[in-house]
Order: sequence, then C-alpha cells, then structure tokens
Amino acid sequence: MIGEETLTPVSETEQLREQLLRAQRLSSVGTLASSVAHEFNNILTTLINYAKLGLRPECTDATKQQAFEKILKGSNRAAVIIASMLGFARNGATRKETTDLVALIEEALVLTDKDLSKHQIKIDKRFAGRPKAPVVRGQIEQILLNLIINARQSMSTGGKLTIDVRENPKTQMAEIAICDTGVGIPPEQLRLIFEPFYTTKTPDEQGHGGSGLGLSVCRQIIEQHHGRIRVESVIGKGSKFTVKLPLEVSTEN
Repeated sequence: MIGEETLTPVSETEQLREQLLRAQRLSSVGTLASSVAHEFNNILTTLINYAKLGLRPECTDATKQQAFEKILKGSNRAAVIIASMLGFARNGATRKETTDLVALIEEALVLTDKDLSKHQIKIDKRFAGRPKAPVVRGQIEQILLNLIINARQSMSTGGKLTIDVRENPKTQMAEIAICDTGVGIPPEQLRLIFEPFYTTKTPDEQGHGGSGLGLSVCRQIIEQHHGRIRVESVIGKGSKFTVKLPLEVSTEN
C-alpha cells in the first residue's frame, strides 16, 4: 500500500540485531543493579555520618575540613558510578570513533567493582600502554562488562581476575585478555559457547541468567569490528577470553 514502509530482509535483520544488543545491555545493567544500589547505600551512609560530624558544636576547623573532604570524595565516587551506569545503559550509538580501550575497561570496572569485591575477587590490571581503536564505544564496553560478569560468576568462592591489555605491532591489533581462576569450561562445551541460545547456566528464581545470548552477541559485535575473540580453558584452573581489535590507522607519512 502507498505510504507503508517495506523492510528489506537486511534491514529487518539489522533491526533485530539492534534490539538484541539493547536487550543484552539492559540485562547486564540489571545484573549489576543490586550491587550498585548497595554501594550507593554505603556512600550515602558515609556522607551522612561526616555531615553530622561537621555540624557538631565542638567540631574543630580541622575536623570540619576533613569531613568536607570525605563528603566531596564520596560525592565524586557516586557521580562516577551513576555516570558510568547511565552512559552504558543509554549508549545506543552505532558510529565508530577512536577510543582509548583502557578507559573503557576502567569504566566497566567501576560498574563491577562492588560486585567483584562482594564475591572476594581480586583484580590484577596489566596495561602495557593505552591502545586506541576505532570502535562503537557502547558495544565494546558491553562486551567487556559481559566477560567480566561471566568471569565473576565462574568464581563462586572467590578468586583472581586478570585483565591484560597490549598492542601487537605485527598484527596491528589491540589485545585484551580477561582471565579468571574459576571452574573452567569442559572441552565438549568449549566449542559451543559462542552459539546462539547455548548456555551452561541455570536461570535463578527471577529468571536471570541462562539466556545463552551473551557470548553469541559478543562475537557478533567483534566480527562487525573486524576483530576476533578466542577462549582457552582448563577445568579447575580457569578460563581466558582474548579479544582482538584493529588498532587506529596512523595517518602520518
């Protein structure tokens, strides 16, 4: 009919992909909501206590100064958390821009910090430089957040999360390795984990987890960036996911 828009198979596929990415992004935010709320409660408690301290009649100028500094520090921490959460949830842009990959990792760690510490996960950051790559910022942050959450979930009794970032001058690729000391992935499952809807997780009472969409979406995004993702795992020792993305092309002669 005249006036109706006809969608081609390509545009329909693209729309479905974008809807899937948005759903995955909101799912990640939902996974972190409880721990972020708990951290906000701790920050507010600190702010209230130092405000009460500063208002006491016997409070000295030195103590008031200390209280103001603690209040400012806590407020800045809260601002960083909420900015990272809102930026991640709202970032639906699809335009690539040259991005500091270490900065993206730091933002993802801001969102997962409380969750990791709650589960006694130690973080080891190994940043060999600050590689820059032309990426869709929100999509790559989504991948990093997804891999960090998966790593934490594999270490139910605590462990160590190592994030290694480096440039490979031979391949002109940035390499981000996320390693955990969790339960590992059985060999028969390893070849299936990037398949759509395949999962080894069981949904909880609220239905969270077990969708099997996470790693499939990660691979799609990375391939759209002309990159690669690979996984290595040993039962009882942990897993290592390596993301490779093309570096920014220099325009210098």
